[in-house]
Amino acid sequence: MYLYSANLTLKMFALSRQGVTTSFTVCLCMLGVCWFQLPKMQKLLHSKQTASQQTLQREIHLEKLRLNFLKRIPAFGYDNIIANWVYLNFVQYFGDDEVRAKTGYSLSPEYFEVILERDPRFIPAYLSLSTSTSIYAGMPERSINITEKGLKSLSSQTPEKSYYVWRYKGTDELLFLGKSTKAQHSFEMAANWASQHMDEDSQQAASVSQQTAKFLSRNPNSKFARIATWTMVLNNQVYEKTRQRAINEIEALGGKVITNPDGSYKIKLSEND
Repeated sequence: MYLYSANLTLKMFALSRQGVTTSFTVCLCMLGVCWFQLPKMQKLLHSKQTASQQTLQREIHLEKLRLNFLKRIPAFGYDNIIANWVYLNFVQYFGDDEVRAKTGYSLSPEYFEVILERDPRFIPAYLSLSTSTSIYAGMPERSINITEKGLKSLSSQTPEKSYYVWRYKGTDELLFLGKSTKAQHSFEMAANWASQHMDEDSQQAASVSQQTAKFLSRNPNSKFARIATWTMVLNNQVYEKTRQRAINEIEALGGKVITNPDGSYKIKLSEND
């Protein structure tokens, strides 16, 4: 009888503990859902053309607090899910041209600190990092710092196409900081990593990266190297406003952009560099 009572007590304790755990999990999920719904609420506010500058700045402040929270919250093994979810939030943030014209792009590096801290092997994110933070937020140093930290988790073999990260880093160093020596090293690393793969895209990336590095070694102020780097930006699957910026920069350097029937681009250069 004593054993039966003891077993019954243990079962009741286990059920009670399970109930507390379940309740805690449900509460945590509800908190997460409510917290994660903030961007949708903010999106509705953004759609109001009458929103004041003060209101918009308040929303930016709240979003920054949310991103800081996401930097520190335990992921319990779901880092990739958080990274993907925050990236989708960034796409909404970056694509809201009307509001960004009023507030700027200062939160861009904040998004990518969360994304690439959670998933440093998220290769497509590095392109958006370079585009949004260097070109639009005017913070190439932050873009490079975040990229350098992410590179510590990458190798020439893992993940696929990881050599692109060196190319994005070289782009920021050359076009926005004017650090041709560091850019040369980044393009050499991109060429080295890409050359270890036999597919056509990798071999082409290796060739272009090595050619750019050679031009920089001979002439740190090479217009051709800058045109080649802007062409890399142009040929990436970037936002339309980024594509137009690349075309403008190429033409300002003396190049002419020709659109091929298949949508790709051909750059006609002057003979003088």
